[in-house]
Amino acid sequence: MNKFIALLFFTLLVSCADSSVMQPFDKSQKPAQVTIKGYSKPDVLQLRLNGTPVSINGSTSYTNKIETRLDFVLDEGETDRLGIYNNETGAEVAHYNMTYNNIDDYKTLNFFNLPGIFLQASAVKPQVNLGKVGFEFIFPNLGEYSGTTLANVKGILRRENGVVLAEFDNIGKKSFTEVKIYNYFSNTAPVYLELYKSGTSTPYIGSEIIKVKIKQDMGANLIVIQEKMENGVLTVKGDIDVADYL
Repeated sequence: MNKFIALLFFTLLVSCADSSVMQPFDKSQKPAQVTIKGYSKPDVLQLRLNGTPVSINGSTSYTNKIETRLDFVLDEGETDRLGIYNNETGAEVAHYNMTYNNIDDYKTLNFFNLPGIFLQASAVKPQVNLGKVGFEFIFPNLGEYSGTTLANVKGILRRENGVVLAEFDNIGKKSFTEVKIYNYFSNTAPVYLELYKSGTSTPYIGSEIIKVKIKQDMGANLIVIQEKMENGVLTVKGDIDVADYL
């Protein structure tokens, strides 16, 4: 009888040992923190992490300034999905797939959801003294319709009579340029931004000079340049000023 009990105990011990080998420990994990700095007007948005609405100050829908921090745990080999949705229509505006390996790319998410564009960039309204005009530019969809593979372009800002007001060596897709400031000269006269391949006097597409009409306001102007198709024709516009929303 004692031998039988000993044998049974040994069998159970081996079985438990085998089970521990077959059942892996918890997957590797690490904490994640994502700081969100967004803005939306006029649309009301909702953030969802893995399908669950994110509450900000007790609300799961928000407009104007949208700021919060998400704290969660990432499992190696799995993907956590952060979606941005139009709260009224339910349509997805943007999403981000965050993993154990790429989470450092998402430590801070900046966005502006404005009429006609979702801009993934940060923007700070620069200090511009009275009687001065300041311009910054960004070109987020460079190449979308033109097909160019350029990462940035050169911009020359001119008065209607051709006088150069400022030059921008690198207008890129991901961030605004440094501010360039000049004396304010008119509340009605437009200015024009000419776009060239960086470091050249060659238009960034085609052979004719590309001139983008820009409305100038006294103070700061943060202009979003966009390629658009209008009636089948490629055009370049600069009619969104993020400064109007800051």
